[in-house]
Formats: sequence, structure tokens, C-alpha cells
Amino acid sequence: MPTDTAPEPWRDPRLSPADRAEALIPLMTLEEKVAQLAGVWVGADASGGGVAPHQEDMAGVEWSEVIAHGLGQLTRPFGTAPVDPVAGARSLAVSQAEIVAAGRFGIPAQVHEECLTGFAAWRATVYPAPLSWGASFDPALIEEMAGHIGRSLRAAGVHQGLAPVVDVTRDYRWGRTEETIGEDPYLVGTLGAAYVRGLEGAGIVATLKHFAGYASSRGGRNLAPVPMGPRELADVVLPPFEMALRLGGPRSVMNSYSEIDGLPVAADESLLTGLLRDAWGFTGTVVADYFAVRFLQKLHGVAADGGQAAGLALRAGIDVELPTVDTFGAPLIDAVKAGTVSEALIDRALRRVLAQKAELGLLDPDWRPLPDDVENLRLDDDRGRDIALRLARQAVVLLRNGGGVLPLAPGARVALVGPVADDPMAMLGCYSFPLHVGGHPEHGLGLEVPSLRQALDALVPGVAYARGCDVSGDDTSGIAAAVAAAEAADVCVLAVGDRAGLFGRGTSGEGCDAADLRLPGVQSELVRAVLATGTPVVLVLLAGRPYALGPGTDAAAAVVCGFFPGQLGGQALAEVLTGAVNPSGRLPISVPRDDGGLPATYLSPPLGRRSEVSSVDPTPAFPFGHGLGYSAFEWSGARVVGPDVWPVDGEATVEITVRNTGERPGAEVVQLYLHDPVAQTTRPVVRLLGFARVPLEPGDGAVVTFTVPADLTAFTGVRGRRVVEPGDVELRFGRSAGDLVAALPLRLDGREREVGHDRKLRPVTRIAPEERS
Repeated sequence: MPTDTAPEPWRDPRLSPADRAEALIPLMTLEEKVAQLAGVWVGADASGGGVAPHQEDMAGVEWSEVIAHGLGQLTRPFGTAPVDPVAGARSLAVSQAEIVAAGRFGIPAQVHEECLTGFAAWRATVYPAPLSWGASFDPALIEEMAGHIGRSLRAAGVHQGLAPVVDVTRDYRWGRTEETIGEDPYLVGTLGAAYVRGLEGAGIVATLKHFAGYASSRGGRNLAPVPMGPRELADVVLPPFEMALRLGGPRSVMNSYSEIDGLPVAADESLLTGLLRDAWGFTGTVVADYFAVRFLQKLHGVAADGGQAAGLALRAGIDVELPTVDTFGAPLIDAVKAGTVSEALIDRALRRVLAQKAELGLLDPDWRPLPDDVENLRLDDDRGRDIALRLARQAVVLLRNGGGVLPLAPGARVALVGPVADDPMAMLGCYSFPLHVGGHPEHGLGLEVPSLRQALDALVPGVAYARGCDVSGDDTSGIAAAVAAAEAADVCVLAVGDRAGLFGRGTSGEGCDAADLRLPGVQSELVRAVLATGTPVVLVLLAGRPYALGPGTDAAAAVVCGFFPGQLGGQALAEVLTGAVNPSGRLPISVPRDDGGLPATYLSPPLGRRSEVSSVDPTPAFPFGHGLGYSAFEWSGARVVGPDVWPVDGEATVEITVRNTGERPGAEVVQLYLHDPVAQTTRPVVRLLGFARVPLEPGDGAVVTFTVPADLTAFTGVRGRRVVEPGDVELRFGRSAGDLVAALPLRLDGREREVGHDRKLRPVTRIAPEERS
């Protein structure tokens, strides 16, 4: 006799995730539904024996009570305290088994971790920070990095990564500038989408953050109000999210803490539902930034209590409360029972949460809590270190090289001074495990992170060292020793910058905002004193934001910049300084000349630049896109391929030839900008439309061609609609936003054309070898 062995519909992998979710929801009680919409902050037991609630945040609630009705997410089991990766994976599996056994439906939790500079876990590779991604101008390498990060997350039993950050830098004083990819929407969107493709390709849910406007806070202060109009939102802030969604395919979005024009994003239905879902078609989950729902009551004052805050967030479109159960617990249940929050809102969020769990296999009958081959789990392997080193090498930016002081001459007497010269932590960003968690010195870093001094000692014998001063503080007693070391040397490498941290524990990082862009502490005094020796100075900036370097801008023989270049950043910097690596990084943000005149990025209309009506000159010392190398490149033959009439619904093709006229292999970054001289609203003087990283051997050349859809010229017009406007424009080739090589005039022809969210988002780029006769 045949037996019916078909699983319940919600466990049947043959059904769509949406159908499986729909089949389960009617079976669940209100308490079981709400339990799927919150996370719990846990820490893995170093013995491998399970996880326990983070006591401070759980306020004494027992683990068995938390999981009695099921659980939506587990928050950072690896990223809370140092734990051996294998023990952590086993501990997580024990906890998942307990969750499955406790709930009526046996649904595992979805596990998330931070992964902005790699898996934020002990003994995991630390990659360069996102500003270094931007400096690489290399989407393929970012996708490769993210794919490897994703595979390490998956191997440990993690399902979701809280990255990438696709906020556009608007004020460099903001402490989280280090977490952004740069100040240009196209660059941020392109590299953000590449990261998403890598993470999602490894089976990990990527999470775009922080949607939207977070990096535009007044005065660069964390969580401060955002004084932004609808055009800046539409034309600068939103495009990278749109690009990452359409070109990357993330399955989650995290809200911004910010309020825009008085409305907190966590309560903004027009943004989280009207735009994100109805207009853009996003179908994944929206997760709350940590404590953001409660902040509607505690910080924003738009909710009287937790139940009202939960109702506002659900109505706006937030599906999951993170990091731990709070308002999406008893307060929400009580509000539903009191009739102040509709259970239909809970069901709407639950459909998305359960559908995603079905996609991840968490509802499948054969799901197992312990990942395969867990005993061989290694989070810092040869492949990861190779990617980290290659990215660090490509992200080092040579800003100035007066007199060819770099590479350092063989046999030269070299002094190395400065507060970050012998500090391994100067290589790491705020969201790396050692700096983000901290407080466990007995465990050590779990990694080898060579400082610049250690790496340089391996390449240059007899380097003299003096610290000079600390990163912060007012102690100048060490400056004399630094001056003496510089005076006795043929060349002095002076390393200044930041130490990343959280909420005032560093000079860069979350909650570590800057009042101005002077170097922290007494570092400016150190710079002046060393420059006064007359010894040629190579000024190295290791930081999470650009700083106004004062006299170092012009007086230093060379200037080199690294944006928290990761655990092998010291090696990459030393290789650039000695010439073992030809630098090819380009600035993803401008470097200011003065510490005032802010906020200002290169995306400025004419009156945002130097003018006769203000005594403040915001012209940067080094513009967006700038970077030098040890090779010389000749640009020639810029032309429009075809007619110079560009239909408003068509394409224009332009090309330029780039040739390496130097004596060593190198890479040039060809940048394409739009100049729109007359428009119905003010426009940036130039705006990046495309770029190509072009590696060339000595004597070789390449023809770089961009086919540009007219859609890329669109902007928000006077009626609040995105339009392609007919008229004269220029496509400009540049080595940077301030070094434009050729301007090609074109005429956009036709009637004004409105474009929507199905518009084309990038040009077609081709690189072909130059044909030489």
C-alpha cells in the first residue's frame, strides 16, 4: 500500500518560497508570528556548548523563554567575543538545535554577522576598509573579495551579512566616513553592486545600508538631523542603492537612523515602502539598524512607548527588529491585542521573513544545523590573505612625488617617525573584529598584522624609528626625538593619521566624529617640526577620512595615502614606498587643503566652488580621482565615435587611447565625466559617468571606449521628475575630477524625456589593445 510521505506544504521545497510562507502563516499564533520578527543578541560559547543571551541587552530574560515560540534571528554569535571558529560553529549548531526543538514548527533562526572588512570574527581575515575599495576603482576585485567573505560566512553557519554600506560621503567629519566607498554616487553604486554580487553569489543575504541619508547629517555628527532637499536625496543619495539593488540583487536592506526633514527613516512609509518596494520592486526583508525602532521613542520622540514605535516601524516597512527582541516582543503583542496595531502588518512582514528563510533552506525537512566539514573551518586562509594584499596594493594612493623621492633610493638612510608608523591597529577599520569588539587582550589579535615599521624593516635595512607623539592627546615630549631622527636621515617617512574605534574610543569610526579636519592631537605640530629639518619628507596618511595636511600639502616631498588598508596594508605600503609595487590607487574622496569650508565634495555646482563672493576657497589639495604612479601615461586621440548629435533616448560613444610611456608595468584609471553647462536646475560642474582601470606593460597602449546611454545624463528637474534634458553637454576624459584631458562637445537632441526606475544605469565599457602600425 502506498504511503503519503509528502511534507507539510511550508516544508515542501518544490513550492515557491512565497507559497510556503503563505501556507505556514495561518497556522501560527500571534506570539509565534512576532517571535519570527526579532533577533536575539548572543555570543558563542568558546567550549562549543551553545549560546546564551547577551545579559546586558537581554535584561535577564531566560534563553528558554526567548525561544519558546521560535526565533527570527541570532545576532552576531561570532562577533560578540573571541571564540575559536570551529568551537563557534559547533556552539551555533547546538543553539540552533535548541531553537528548532523549542518551537512548534521547528524553524531555525537566521544568523547574521558584520562583514564590512571581512567576517567580523576572531581569527578571520581583515580586508581593507571600504574607502580602500573605492581607491582601487576595481569592481572585479571587490566582487572576488566579497565572494570569499561570503563563503567563509556560509561555512560557519551564517546566513546574512550586514554589508555593504552604500552611503555617499557628504561631510568628511562624519566618523563613519571610513565605512563609505567614496563621495561619488556612480563609484559607490558600481563597487557596492560588485560587493553584493560576490556575497549573494556565495549564498549569503547581502544587506544594503543605511537606507537612506545617513551620511548627510548636519555637521557630520552621528545620528544628527539631515537637512537635505528632495533633489540631493534623488540625485546623490539614492542612486547607489538603486544601482546595488538592480545590478547586485541584495535580499535585505537596513534602514538609516537618520531623520530627513523631520521624519525618521524608520517611520517613513514613503521611503521604505513607497519607493523601495512599490517603485523599485524590492521583495526582500528590511531589517532595523540596531535599536532603531526603540529610538523612535527614545531619541526621535515620535512614539510614546515601545508598542507605538513598533507600529510605526511595521507600517513604514521594517520587517525585523535588530539586534535583540525589544519593541517587537511584548510591546507589539500588547498593541495588537489592544487594537492599536493591525495584525495584518505583522503578517505582511512575516511573509517576507518566512519566504527568505525558505530561500535559505531553513524550512527544508533535511536542514542540518552543523555545516559540512566544520573541523576544517579556517577564516584566515591563503586565498583570503592574497585577496587582501592585492586590494591593499591597488588601494594605496600616491598623491605627490616631488623630485622623484619615491621609490626610496637603495642605500638611503631612512627615518620612520609618527604615531601610526609602528601601530598594527592603524591598518584596521572600525568594523574589523579587533577594534569593533576589543576588550579581550588575553586572546590577542588572532592574526598577524604587520605595522608599517615591521614591513619596512623587512625591505630597508637600518631604518631609524621615533614615535614623535600619540594619535590623540597633547603630549609633545617625543617630537624632539623624531626631529633628531629626521635630521640624521637622507629621507624621512612620516606616518600620521587615525586609530579607529567606537563612540569616542578612536579618532575615526562610529560615533567618532571630528569637529574639523585638522590632524588629531598634536600631529600637526609633529609634521611642522619634521618638515622644518629640511630633510625630504614622505608624508604617509593612514586614516579613515581625508585630513587637511597643513604645510605638509606643499612642503612634503611626497604624499602617500592609505585608508585603513587591512591586515596586510603595512606590507602594501612598504612595497609602494620601496618601488616593489607601482601605485595605482585613486582618491575616492577629495583631500581638502583647509580644515574649514565644509561640507564640500567635488559634486558641487559653480557657486559651491571657489568664487568672488566668498573669502573661503574650498578647492581641494588633491581632487577626487587623483593618483600617481611610477609609470608615465600618454593620453591621445579623444573623439566622439559617430555623430555628435546624441538622441535623448539614444547613446553616444566616445573613445581615447592611453599608452604606457614609462619603463615599468603600471595601471591607469581612465575616468569619464559629464559637464552640463545649462540646465533647469543647478548641476555639478562635473560628474563621474564611468571609469576603466587599464593595466599596461611598458610601451603598450589601449583604446578605451564608453558607450553612454542618454539616461545617465538624467537629473531631477524643476517639477521633481527625473528627466533627460535636451541641450549642449560635454563628455570629458580625466585623470581626476580636477585634471581633465579632453572635452568632447555633444548635443542632446529631442524633446525633454522623463525616465523612471527602469532607466539604464551604466555605460558599456570596452578596453582593446591599441593597433600600432
